[in-house]
Amino acid sequence: MNGDSPEALGALVQDIGDAGIAHMADTPGLAAAVDQHVASLRDELGAAGKQELLRYLHRFAEDAVNRGWWPENVRDWEFVRIVAVCWMMRQTA
Repeated sequence: MNGDSPEALGALVQDIGDAGIAHMADTPGLAAAVDQHVASLRDELGAAGKQELLRYLHRFAEDAVNRGWWPENVRDWEFVRIVAVCWMMRQTA
């Protein structure tokens, strides 16, 4: 994250995941978009466990922020992708 701490990135991702998952309950369009990302991630990662998902999420978020992305829109691709991975992590026992 351009020199920022991994803890700061982790907190940002956790906030996005928590807010996005909560927002899905009232927003069918967001829930549908997350579902599409989950399907894509399952195709890409297979039956990934929690640690694999966490590593993917960290790399994805770090790359996105380093490209200049910042969470300003709950409908942008990166935001939805992060929410999808967080949702998958919650569903993984």
